[in-house]
Amino acid sequence: MPKLFLPGALTFLMCAIAVLLGTAPPQAAEPSWNSRAAASYLDGRLDWWLTWPTAARDHDTACVSCHTAVPYALARPALRKTLSERELPASERRMLENVTKRVRLWQEVEPFYSDQTRGLPKTSESRGTEAIMNALILSNRDAYTGTLSDETKQAFANLWPLQFKAGNLKGTWAWLNFHNEPWEANGSPYFGASLAAMAIGSAPGDYANGAAIQDQVKALRDYLQKGVDNESLFNRLMGLWASAKLTSALTPAQRQSIVDAALANQQADGGWSTSTLASWKRQDNTQLDTKSDGFATGLVTLALQQAGTGRDNPNLSRGLAWLVAHQESSGRWWASSLNKERDPASDAGKFMSDAATAYAALSLSQSQMTRGTK
Repeated sequence: MPKLFLPGALTFLMCAIAVLLGTAPPQAAEPSWNSRAAASYLDGRLDWWLTWPTAARDHDTACVSCHTAVPYALARPALRKTLSERELPASERRMLENVTKRVRLWQEVEPFYSDQTRGLPKTSESRGTEAIMNALILSNRDAYTGTLSDETKQAFANLWPLQFKAGNLKGTWAWLNFHNEPWEANGSPYFGASLAAMAIGSAPGDYANGAAIQDQVKALRDYLQKGVDNESLFNRLMGLWASAKLTSALTPAQRQSIVDAALANQQADGGWSTSTLASWKRQDNTQLDTKSDGFATGLVTLALQQAGTGRDNPNLSRGLAWLVAHQESSGRWWASSLNKERDPASDAGKFMSDAATAYAALSLSQSQMTRGTK
């Protein structure tokens, strides 16, 4: 539920008293959000994911999910900075240990899904997907320390040999497709390429400009640029976000086109609806939720800020205000499944809200850093 702020009548009374006392009236406090509650929600959801039997994999590891683990990994370091936490929370530490273990045992661990159990080409899809996510998670961690770790170097060493070198997918990687939107569907290789660009561009030590990988980086840039105009707005927003990390991943004209398209989709209440980010259709033929939600609003406001849109932009300001007003008491932001109507109280029914909360928290943390306050 939205937090309650100082009622207008009380503000008027305080100002009147200040005038009588000859003191300056108090400044109206800018609406705030509960970053600690958001962190608590995300920690709890990752703890559940890492112990959920369905997520378990060999060598006492867990699958890394696009809906819970990856958004968590991107948002939690920013929240830690916002909260001035000195130590990693136990959940984040466990996730990093899990990823690091799979990176080190890359030649020994089984793929998330194999051809033998799930059919062709799930082994290659799993390897490409995991290689990108491992590199992204560790690179994002290193971006906060300023040092490229040995584990991250190994993650990139696992990543590059799997990049396609020919065909329509040249420059990107095989990506899991279970026909589940928005992360594991026909258009998801572009989403995966955007995450790869984020990983490369976020790596400290000027990794992206290393001479040894320039041919591979160029192939990735070419892939991101050549197809962006035909991608869904969701994928284009991911590309916009990635282009802030990897220089020239998109051209200035392409970036501006995405910004314009995003602003045109803003709803009357200041938020964005995930239903407008692509031509989604649920598998059970139920109607998509069309109201503004945390996933779309978090992603759009984050991508806009990453692209250089300032807080003085009225559209961005309204979007950030929507996020502040729609954080629930649990700390999360709500979003619903694009694939079927789910019980919002179920664990699977919270997947979209997991990503929504991470993106919203990351966007609001970015806004706070921009104005230089905690």
